[in-house]
Amino acid sequence: MTDRVAIVGAGLTGALLATMLGRRGYDVVVYERRPDPRHAGSERGRSINLAISTRGLTALRQVDLEDAVLARALLMRGRMIHDVAGGQEFQSYSADGEFGINSISRGELNAVLLDAAEELPNVALRFEHRLTSFDADACTMSFAGPAGSVEDSADAVIGADGAFSVVRRALQAHDGFDFSQDYLSHSYKELSIPPVDGDFALDPGALHIWPRGASMMIALPNLDRSFTATLFWPRKGPGSFEDIDTPEKARRYFDDNYPDASELMPDLEEDYRLNPIGSLLTVRCAPWNRGRVALIGDAAHAICPFYGQGANAGFEDCIELVSQLDLHAGSWQPALARYAEIRKPQGDAIADLALHNFIEMRDSVSSPGYQVVHKTEQILHRALGDRYKTRYEMVSFSTTPYAEIEPTVRRQRTVAGALAAAAVAAIAAVGVAAARR
Repeated sequence: MTDRVAIVGAGLTGALLATMLGRRGYDVVVYERRPDPRHAGSERGRSINLAISTRGLTALRQVDLEDAVLARALLMRGRMIHDVAGGQEFQSYSADGEFGINSISRGELNAVLLDAAEELPNVALRFEHRLTSFDADACTMSFAGPAGSVEDSADAVIGADGAFSVVRRALQAHDGFDFSQDYLSHSYKELSIPPVDGDFALDPGALHIWPRGASMMIALPNLDRSFTATLFWPRKGPGSFEDIDTPEKARRYFDDNYPDASELMPDLEEDYRLNPIGSLLTVRCAPWNRGRVALIGDAAHAICPFYGQGANAGFEDCIELVSQLDLHAGSWQPALARYAEIRKPQGDAIADLALHNFIEMRDSVSSPGYQVVHKTEQILHRALGDRYKTRYEMVSFSTTPYAEIEPTVRRQRTVAGALAAAAVAAIAAVGVAAARR
């Protein structure tokens, strides 16, 4: 008899997992509280462009969706740093300038994944079904649906229902479940930079950053030749959303702090007035599993978006979960336990890396010291190859486990420092020898 799997949440991770499990022959039903996003469209100001990189593409390749996704994406090979005077400086993401991350709208990516899941005869998608009660031990569920209450049960339940997961909330009721939810002191708001004369207003081959110390704005390109710009500002204090509380104040602030962007944003006042302010938070919890129930993606490890790894990390979760199912011959309890054991440290590590990258993006990228380090690391990578990779390259252009990245960075820098010291000593020795002759 084929196992029946219920996935709560039809977002990016839930939709991909449904396809992976469906292709393995499982009967899968996906419940989603929202209407079908392919028809309803995205909520205003909530698109947040995604940056799909090596980890995400590796997962998509397993279900033959890499090409379909890349056809809807734009390659960005580096950062374009905008200073207050309007000057720009390009910083390549990789030493050879060939690697890049792919900008795609969340809605476009979700649509591709949902279409792939829906094509499978053993996968059912049920939208507008809100989970109202859940017994984790019995794997029984109740939903409020369009036609009333729906009762269901499954051999396994996967919570892919986001940062405010209802499945996770049910697990929290059990003894020994640890949970923390940390809000960043910054929030975000989306704006738009439309095309100019039918073309991109900025270089579409870069992720654009306006670093301003305590805050920043970024912009990613879209297929329609617009850019989605996102403000990351403090919630309170000078230069905050609380301080800049009218569209008129926003325009004056942009004229002073983002002058080159301000002149490209004719709808700034309207976007600022109508688009909501969103929160940025990090979720950590443990364990990610209980019996035949597991959490995946943001439900297990919601992170801040500053490394563009939220979807990529969730997609890696999918790879590991189905891999453990294969290794354990479809036995859910040991497979989910092993999946959680392997992925929990990775979720914690990418959460820390994302917070570190926020500081780098808003404070460091425009400083002379950072630029020297950035260029030096790229020189070392060109000279030493895979023996020296930058933190960014390991996060975005490899599948190195997130938890191994910081130890590797420290080890590389120790070796590089020793090599530099040896080189200086050798040069000094040559100089002394020459002086004695």
